[in-house]
Amino acid sequence: MKTLGLDVGTKTIGVALSDAMGWTAQGLETVKRDPERQDVIPDRLMEIINGNDVSKIVVGLPKNMNGSIGPSGEACQAFAELIRTSTSLPVEMWDERLTTVAAERMLISADVSRKKRKKVIDKMAAVMILQGYLDSKQN
Repeated sequence: MKTLGLDVGTKTIGVALSDAMGWTAQGLETVKRDPERQDVIPDRLMEIINGNDVSKIVVGLPKNMNGSIGPSGEACQAFAELIRTSTSLPVEMWDERLTTVAAERMLISADVSRKKRKKVIDKMAAVMILQGYLDSKQN
């Protein structure tokens, strides 16, 4: 059984998947979202969930630096609830503060071009969200 990690945005969703042991997170892809239909789970995301023996989903929760939850966080919570009710899988929220910034820095240090970074940044953020969650469960 695997854990799926999601970095949910209004236009895209970064997707990462754990190995069967729950030790490592691998980036899968970035799924496009319809900005006009935020209350719908993209078909591709459902295909990933149903085709990968997923037993749990971790959704990144963007908190403000003071710990409060703003509009983006509320949107992610709503999406997490939508997934929970649509799949009957357990869904956990994971504090994702600064994961996109960290992913961007990692890609810059690896000398990835701006154009390529734009294509993989959400997937990398999903990996960081999921790996942070998996690491917390190992202790």
